[in-house]
Amino acid sequence: MIFKDENAAMVKLGVGKNMVKSIRFWAEVAGVLELGPKGGHKITRFGHEVLGHDGHDPFIQRQETLWLLHWKIAANPWQPFFHWQQMLNFWHRNEFSASEVMPFLKRGLPANVKMRSPRTIADGFRVFVASYVPPRVRKGEIAEDTLDCPLVELGLIRANGERPAAGEIARETIYTFHMEDKSTVTPAVFAWALAEFWRNRYPQEHSIPFQLISTGEGSPGQIFKLPELAVRKRLDELSAITNGALTFTDSRSLPSAVRKDLPEEEFFLDAIFSEAA
Repeated sequence: MIFKDENAAMVKLGVGKNMVKSIRFWAEVAGVLELGPKGGHKITRFGHEVLGHDGHDPFIQRQETLWLLHWKIAANPWQPFFHWQQMLNFWHRNEFSASEVMPFLKRGLPANVKMRSPRTIADGFRVFVASYVPPRVRKGEIAEDTLDCPLVELGLIRANGERPAAGEIARETIYTFHMEDKSTVTPAVFAWALAEFWRNRYPQEHSIPFQLISTGEGSPGQIFKLPELAVRKRLDELSAITNGALTFTDSRSLPSAVRKDLPEEEFFLDAIFSEAA
């Protein structure tokens, strides 16, 4: 595996040592790489299926692929990515700015976390925002310094004007989550995410209430920032997408998704990319 030898990776990829580390880090966070049994790294099944030479979308040309990567980054229950976890699950307003988010993020830090300096927390917030909001290009700037993260295409977060920062004279950018329906979160993408949510967080449960799917921590509704009506619309298509393995019962007392079986990830990936073709 190329990342086992950093010097070889620098030559192969044509980048410096810090960039090699960054590529490896983001590939791990996005579920494309994992630690191998004998040290080093190996490509995950997800990585092979989606981004491999014979994968569904090796050049990341579809927005469906970007939503899958967004999910992998944001919804890992074992190694939660702090800023993604806090902002997508526990910030309960559509609008936010750096000055009001900083105290919120400080309160959310686990007691055993080393990342406690205001600068480190602020840097993480800037990375989170820059992953979804394109940079403002100023006259004279070098193009490579303003390259967008691919996730910018999702439009999940938008810059929405400016206002004075709390307790400051300087102005700061206001951001908003795009909370409307999103056509590229297709029924198959949603079903894949629901299956991941089920498998990773509720493996023993045979049903999950609608409210948990819509607003629970790490749920498709939260991670994709979908309104309840959009979640319900996709749940109505669940049975058709999964050939009856997953269904939605819209009872008055407790509307829930119910599983007879939980198909493997490859089943959903085939459905996503046949649906998107």
